[in-house]
Amino acid sequence: MIGIVIPAHNEEAWLARCLASILEAARDPALAGEAVRTLVVLDDCTDRSAEIATCCGVETLALQARNVGIARGAGAQRLLAAGARWLAFTDADSRVAPDWLAQQLSLAADAVCGSICVDDWAAHPQQVRDYFRETYVDADGHRHVHGANLGVSAQAYRRAGGFAPLVCSEDVALVEQLQACGAHIAWSAAPRVVTSARRASRARGGFGDTLSAWGVKLTEPLYGYEDCPVAAATSVPPKLCVQSCELQEVIDIRDPCDPSAPDFRTAPS
Repeated sequence: MIGIVIPAHNEEAWLARCLASILEAARDPALAGEAVRTLVVLDDCTDRSAEIATCCGVETLALQARNVGIARGAGAQRLLAAGARWLAFTDADSRVAPDWLAQQLSLAADAVCGSICVDDWAAHPQQVRDYFRETYVDADGHRHVHGANLGVSAQAYRRAGGFAPLVCSEDVALVEQLQACGAHIAWSAAPRVVTSARRASRARGGFGDTLSAWGVKLTEPLYGYEDCPVAAATSVPPKLCVQSCELQEVIDIRDPCDPSAPDFRTAPS
């Protein structure tokens, strides 16, 4: 059995589209009918996240930790106890490709660290988008760690000791533990995930906070595009090869608990 863990704290605006993509990936013929069990860990949710998950037919686990490391770890333990051989992790504000699980498993590794792409930069100044495209390596061999695109075998997860109870960077800590245990890690761009660039991060110090901090720094006069001093220009990392967002499928987005709600369809830009 394959287990999928999605931590959520008040994610009613994003969860339906995330689960739509997860359910599609679970039906991938390449999985040869293997059971896939999805678990949304509701961490101190006060909105309709639980209702949305239930209406999508997805299992939930409720806790009040306000800690993403505890949430991911609790979800992992629930699925391991149910017999999962592989654990896949993503975030509630992300969407996975239809072959996401199959791509992770095809790499035949103890763990898979996948890259991400962003399809809506409206919340940030143009400088942030440009900087991301210039510096983010979306290719095999990258060294990014994202909780939104992470997979690990049950055996390797147990050997590494699982997620630490950290409010941020719990994914990085797990990968460091896996490396210390000698795990074979695939750093791959094959499993595709689109994530949001929202400014309101659920985990302080996470991806959204990083982008917001870039926005502040890059729009300071020292980093401006006009009259940029030579010294400032040398502090910007060199341009690296970046793939464009490759998650091209169109996903139906509908509130599963409100049949009268309008049906939106979206595709990454």
